[in-house]
Amino acid sequence: MEGLWLVVLVIFVMALSVQSQLKTGFYSTSCSKAEATVRSTVESYFKKDPTIAAGLLRLHFHDCFVQGCDGSILIAGPSAERNALPNLGLRGFEVIDDAKSRIEALCPGVVSCADILALAARDAVDLSDGPSWSVPTGRRDGRVSLSSQASNLPSPLDTVAAQKQKFSDKGLDDHDLVTLVGAHTIGQTHCQFIRYRLYNFTTTGNADPTINQSFLPQLQALCPKNGDGTKPVPLDKDSQTDFDASFFKNVRDGNGVLESDQRLWDDAATRDVVKKYAGTIRGLLGLRFDIEFMQAMVKMSSIEVKTGTDGEIRKVCSKFN
Repeated sequence: MEGLWLVVLVIFVMALSVQSQLKTGFYSTSCSKAEATVRSTVESYFKKDPTIAAGLLRLHFHDCFVQGCDGSILIAGPSAERNALPNLGLRGFEVIDDAKSRIEALCPGVVSCADILALAARDAVDLSDGPSWSVPTGRRDGRVSLSSQASNLPSPLDTVAAQKQKFSDKGLDDHDLVTLVGAHTIGQTHCQFIRYRLYNFTTTGNADPTINQSFLPQLQALCPKNGDGTKPVPLDKDSQTDFDASFFKNVRDGNGVLESDQRLWDDAATRDVVKKYAGTIRGLLGLRFDIEFMQAMVKMSSIEVKTGTDGEIRKVCSKFN
């Protein structure tokens, strides 16, 4: 009898673990046009503004790092996650809302906002000449969104040790960290987040010595000492709208824009990964980064997901049902 209970228990645990897994093509019968609808929506915004791609990628990343990949970043409200300080520059909410309303017209109450966001991030990379991958779906939307929980998000001021810890807390290793930061190949920041590196690093009145001396005047011209703090600055000086490996060459050469990016060169473990992606054989390094980025994205987009009967399927992405 005891043996029978053990078998039942094992089957029950296996069923639970299967239930908690995402799978590709989750909506193939329940809403067959879901993925194509997300794609066409993202494409329509991308054609008007290619920089929206980086916005969507960052939105998904910030969602997954708080409460897991559950669409909690999409909730609007004074105490909601999106109003936390690290999230104030996020953009792309209207793309997700638009895709959701189009999908609701086809299959009401079926496709989660969390899945729409994961799919939109993939499509954003693909449209930017990056790789495309099969996104495992089946996430459900969370019912909690609090700005107070966003304090563990990676910051441009983080040391490598702090970055490693924040990624490790989410089950991501040092290799995943460098690979995912490679998303900055299509990213941008604002002058207010880098000005201290250009004029008064560690309150010395000098620039950060790790900035390449030929790159410093370019950054200072973009961000004058008392200029507009909201002015955008590309994180990849060579190809801002192309998803490629040039970001890693910039870090290698002292042309990282954010302090946290440039610090990846200071640490032996992260430097090895940067070196691998910044290699000299153009085709090989691009291919390697593309493949490993896809793998890291699937891993990241599975963080603490809600599946089965957890959470809900929101009718509108910006508010709980």
